Amino acid sequence: MIYPTGTPTQPEVIAIALSKLKIKPADVFVDIGCGSGSVSISAARLAKRVYAIDNREEAVRAATENIRECGLINVQVLNGEASKLLADMKIDCAFLGGSKNIEQVLEILVENVPRFVVSAVRMETAFYALEIMRKNNVFKELLHIQLSRGNELSGGTMLKPENPVFLIMGGSC
Repeated sequence: MIYPTGTPTQPEVIAIALSKLKIKPADVFVDIGCGSGSVSISAARLAKRVYAIDNREEAVRAATENIRECGLINVQVLNGEASKLLADMKIDCAFLGGSKNIEQVLEILVENVPRFVVSAVRMETAFYALEIMRKNNVFKELLHIQLSRGNELSGGTMLKPENPVFLIMGGSC
């Protein structure tokens, strides 16, 4: 896998987020701020159609290559500003992993998407997403995930923590 600048979403966090979205085989899924495409790749095994969106050239190249390597044909990578690209799309569920223009993106998700999750590593992003969802009566659940991995240390095992992640679930369903 090719990883662009930024922290990739951990596989365990992806598994929790996708399980909360309850993706169905006929669903159209959107990965906003797709980065490496790892969320899109996992969602492609569950959804009919996946759109991976990022406005960074580096991320679009990485996601495109990673998706191609996996041989997935139901994923399309889109380069551009999510708030503009989402306007005309019919979406069943979404994962928001980037925080650029979060206000505009969340406004679209709140009005048009039955199930969505925001992944945030910054407390301010989590707070802002939670505030918008509550104001619009679409807040469902907030999770704080702290993941540690075992690493060898002097013949024993120590736990090395990953960055904590907030998952904020929202939607009308």
